[in-house]
Amino acid sequence: MGRILAIDYGGKRTGIAVTDEMQIIASGLTTVETSKLLPFLESYLANENVTALVVGEPTQKDGTPSSIEEEIQKFLKRFVKLYPLLPIHRQDERYTSKMAFQTMIDSGLKKKQRRNKALVDEIAATIILQEFMGHR
Repeated sequence: MGRILAIDYGGKRTGIAVTDEMQIIASGLTTVETSKLLPFLESYLANENVTALVVGEPTQKDGTPSSIEEEIQKFLKRFVKLYPLLPIHRQDERYTSKMAFQTMIDSGLKKKQRRNKALVDEIAATIILQEFMGHR
C-alpha cells in the first residue's frame, strides 16, 4: 500500500503524522519549522513510500477559512509542482489543537511538558490523520 502523510500547517511550526505501510495506525512523526517543510518532505518522500498527503483545513467556527489558509494554498501550489501525481486531501482541523492538548492531559503529561507547542502540533497532525482515516 504505502503511507499516508498528514500535516498540521502552522505559521511557525508544522506538525507531521504518518500511517504505517498498511494504513492502519496513525502516529506522530515530528514537528518541523514551516520554513523548512518542503525540504523535509522532499527528503522524506525520497525515502518512504507515501501514497497520499492529508493537509489540515483550518476554518473559523462559522465555517469560513482561517487566516493561515492563504499560506497553505501557497504551500500546496509549490508542493503540487514537485509532486503532481501525489493525491492531496484536505481534512477539517477545527479543535484539533484543543483535542491534542486534552490528549496530553489525559496521558498524564506534566504541565511543563504540555507547554511544548511542537508536541501539540505533532499530536494535532495525528488527530487530523486519524479523522481522515475514519472518514474514508
